Amino acid sequence: MHVDGLKDATDEPGWEVDPDDDWGVAVVETVGRQLKLRREAVGMRVADFAVAIGYGEDLVYKIEAGKRIPRQEYLDKSDEVLEAGGLVSAAWEDVKKVRYPKKVRELGKLEGQAVEIGVYECNSVNGLLQTPDHARALIEAAQPPYSPDDVERMVAARLARQAVFERDPAPSVHFVLEEAPLRRQVGGTMVWRRQLERLLEVGRLNHVTLQVMPTNTDAHPGLDGKIELLKFPDGTAVGRAEGKFNGRPVSDPRQLRILELRYGTIRAQAFPPRESLAFIERLLGET
Repeated sequence: MHVDGLKDATDEPGWEVDPDDDWGVAVVETVGRQLKLRREAVGMRVADFAVAIGYGEDLVYKIEAGKRIPRQEYLDKSDEVLEAGGLVSAAWEDVKKVRYPKKVRELGKLEGQAVEIGVYECNSVNGLLQTPDHARALIEAAQPPYSPDDVERMVAARLARQAVFERDPAPSVHFVLEEAPLRRQVGGTMVWRRQLERLLEVGRLNHVTLQVMPTNTDAHPGLDGKIELLKFPDGTAVGRAEGKFNGRPVSDPRQLRILELRYGTIRAQAFPPRESLAFIERLLGET
């Protein structure tokens, strides 16, 4: 039941905990247990605490049981009500690291360590290049649909990976995008135009190379799916191709050479960087 002045669990549900994310589960359970102990130490019942922080009882129970990832606002309000002197709010430093899905978090960590990133994307604009509205439109198109809360969580996770462009020293980043997804007006004309403008903005960075693979071209090694290559400061690398090695990440030098050969062939067949940016500018001019 919704009570005036309270945010019910259906309004602010927090994020679901990924049961396969052992570290994430441990963090959320620890934070929930500490919240419960502090609440009990000051003699507050769940019902009274829920009213005091402005959330529903159901959400309080789930967070204290480690079944929901609390938002920053929830922790800040709890800190205030429990007079914790900032100790509860400080838990956000750990919680914010597990709010994103495990796979996205692991990918973001690898991208954050890489000195060179190479991506061929065949069906959409790569996540590192997506605007918030473009990302949201793509995620909302999934079937079965995600909940609104999960959509926002996934959008935030995707955008967080884009911090890679702000690193110092910056990594060398290479993209090859197919022409067809660039013409698809995902989210409507204005969202599409902002996405193309974002591509131009990133493509002009001095550590980024962006190429477009024209639709009117011969067959190439990327037609069976996306390719990713990440190289690290110690000389190691990891790669993945949807159409090779069952799509799993590989680090064996012989397998990496195959992916590098495929990616190099794709780059050689795509428009050069300057011509690619000019192509995107022409797309913008067509509307």
